[in-house]
Amino acid sequence: MEYITAGESHGPNLTAIVTGVPAGLPVSVDHINTDLARRQAGYGRGGRMAIEKDTVTVTSGIRFGRTIGSPIALTVANRDWENWTGRMAAFGSAPGDLVREVTPRPGHADLVGALRTNTDDCRNILERASARETAARVAAAGIAREFLAELGVDVMSYVVSVGDVAMAPETMADAAEHKPLDIELSEMRCPDKKATAAMKRAIDKAKDAGESLGGTFRIVATGLVPGLGTYATGADRLTSRIGAALFSIPAIKGVEFGLGFEAARRPGSQVHDPIRLEGCDFIRTSNNAGGLEGGMTSGMPLIVTAAMKPIPTLMQPLETVNLDTLDVEEASKERSDVCAVPAAAVVAEGEVAFALANAYIEAFGCTCMADIKASIKAYKQRLRTMGR
Repeated sequence: MEYITAGESHGPNLTAIVTGVPAGLPVSVDHINTDLARRQAGYGRGGRMAIEKDTVTVTSGIRFGRTIGSPIALTVANRDWENWTGRMAAFGSAPGDLVREVTPRPGHADLVGALRTNTDDCRNILERASARETAARVAAAGIAREFLAELGVDVMSYVVSVGDVAMAPETMADAAEHKPLDIELSEMRCPDKKATAAMKRAIDKAKDAGESLGGTFRIVATGLVPGLGTYATGADRLTSRIGAALFSIPAIKGVEFGLGFEAARRPGSQVHDPIRLEGCDFIRTSNNAGGLEGGMTSGMPLIVTAAMKPIPTLMQPLETVNLDTLDVEEASKERSDVCAVPAAAVVAEGEVAFALANAYIEAFGCTCMADIKASIKAYKQRLRTMGR
């Protein structure tokens, strides 16, 4: 199962095409729209979110609420397009009053993209490098999430820290016990009420200073069967695929599985998870590995933590170089967020969902949901016989 997106930040719409989807999968547009709304929410979002109200339109691949085995096409309209039709037109001549973007922002793709593509207008780069593109990803990921839900797998996320404000330290067992309602009722998508209030104060302070803030968030997937992924080839290990998927999100700078870097500071006896037989099932008595061993799922909850850098657009801009004059100037300012960590976490849910959906498809087939479910049932029965 793969997706590709197209569209610019201020173009008419964003498009996603999802291929490799098994036939017979129930899909709810309401579920996808809920995820799109979650991506738009969060304390610290900017003016663009006041303009857009993202909803998805499905134009192929689904009939009467179920997939039919062909590519699924989804679009999300950009309401702001009406304010940009002249400056972002696909054809015709540029308007006489067009202002090119020639003061690239440090930390953004502006400069290196312009150098790479030989353009004198960073607008050609920033429109696509914008995090607005992730709305299409979330729409596409709705298909992967529906697929996993049919197999009993849930994927959620929550914010752990913003700037230097963080939740109280927790174990990997704690991470899998948070209630989704507690997360979604928080303006920071953080299950810790005290941390939520402190994060909001930090965002207010950053806004007053013309600053932006990054942070960390955690993705948790439950209901996974053991053995998804592989140990045989490095690129196909599930750690490799999930890591690559998360690093594809703009602004993600670090990914940890389970204890992550903390594992490097502990002796082995305090890192590895003892194995026990419980009934006919092999289990781990702890989950420091975060549900992955040797590039494969262990059957324990998958726990991944990611770090997001602060957004590059600053209301107190950093120094840059004007591409026309080569003089020192302030970097350009796009309408932007102060903090988008809660939104990035929702995007990350989708990326992890795609990686997990592919792992299931590779293990159990891809033609139709009936055959996939039958294969999983037989696999689970075989695993239980090994524990007898």
